[in-house]
Amino acid sequence: MSTKFWGEGNIGTKPEFREFANGNKDPRRLLRLNVYFDNPVPKGDGEYEDRGGFWANVELWHKDAERYSELYSKSMRVLVIGRMVMDKWEDDNGVECRAMKVQASRVGILPHRLQSLILGSNDQATPEGGA
Repeated sequence: MSTKFWGEGNIGTKPEFREFANGNKDPRRLLRLNVYFDNPVPKGDGEYEDRGGFWANVELWHKDAERYSELYSKSMRVLVIGRMVMDKWEDDNGVECRAMKVQASRVGILPHRLQSLILGSNDQATPEGGA
């Protein structure tokens, strides 16, 4: 069972990158984020109060997950688009545990609290005389 998800929140811990063997193909790459999705409600004095936020694990399977793990950082504001799914596992005592997680298709950085932004280029070498 899954449902579409769209949420804005803050990364709570350092992103975790993992790589999994995939036979003779390129390994599968996973970026895990722990995100607090808040529900800010204006109080009327220009301030906001959080009402009903929640923590969720966010998983982004992507070929560039390792590079993304260096880009995202704790407390960064992000927009997550994907789907909510029920994650099931057994703990060390054999007890079945369940928790909702987000399987992200997109994770975008929002400009809140950013002090600076440095844009790099993906310029590839061009042959001499090329533009």
